[in-house]
Amino acid sequence: MEPIIHYFENIPSLHRSLILVGGITFFWLLEGIVPLFGFRYKKWQHALPNLFFTMTTVVVNFALAFLLLKTADFTVIHDFGIINWLPDMPLWLYVIVGLLLLDLVGAYLAHFVEHKVKILWMVHLVHHTDHNVDTTTANRHHPLESMIRFVFTLLGVFLVGTPIGIVMLYQSLSLVATQFNHANIKMPKGLDDLLSLLIVSPDMHKVHHHYRLPYTDSNYGNIFSLWDRLFGTYMKLDREEIVYGVDTFPDEVENSSIKGLLRQPFHKYRKPTTLPEAESVKGQAPVIRGTSGIFF
Repeated sequence: MEPIIHYFENIPSLHRSLILVGGITFFWLLEGIVPLFGFRYKKWQHALPNLFFTMTTVVVNFALAFLLLKTADFTVIHDFGIINWLPDMPLWLYVIVGLLLLDLVGAYLAHFVEHKVKILWMVHLVHHTDHNVDTTTANRHHPLESMIRFVFTLLGVFLVGTPIGIVMLYQSLSLVATQFNHANIKMPKGLDDLLSLLIVSPDMHKVHHHYRLPYTDSNYGNIFSLWDRLFGTYMKLDREEIVYGVDTFPDEVENSSIKGLLRQPFHKYRKPTTLPEAESVKGQAPVIRGTSGIFF
């Protein structure tokens, strides 16, 4: 475990770029072999706005990376943060606990809040208005959302107290995980269900991209499925029934335009709709059945 943490403490920018490009390339090719949905789209044309927003995300994270380093160093120097206040534990367990807690604050909490605060939902909308979800959708985030997500990541590092090696390891795992669970790949249902007991599987995350509530407001997890199951936000929906997009923003032309997506957060808020009770899948874990933006 020590060599792994040492590597991620000093991971070169080139290696991080290879993880990004390599992941997209791998899942892009896999989508062509075992696709979940046979999208009738021009794959490269669909990918262009998504790759544009991937690049803006990279720029934001690169520009603010020094804040992550300073925050992580602060927690180490001052022995600050949750994992530093716990009893001594083996390094492997220390790393796992750190990854779990970073995922809770930096991903699950951030995602949950974005769905519950109107102004943040309008920013996050850019990610949800993709009508053909595939691996390129993974980092389709408006630059404003990239900054919001960075703030939550920074908060997670500060509260959890993770050294920079674990932070870089988490970010690398997070990147591959989100490329994986957005990929338009069809896995055997039994295998997908088994994976979803531990990590966010493709079928599990696709439910979150269904165009109407309550499914849109479920399955917020990024790497680990634990938090959705623990906090009652886990739901299932047969993958054949999933319809991508957002019901109140149905214009696929605008939702495929870089210009349209850049100005999307500045539209007037439109209240999402909820499927009738009878259409909801029976026997699911309980989910708050409000609408996005209930806090304001």
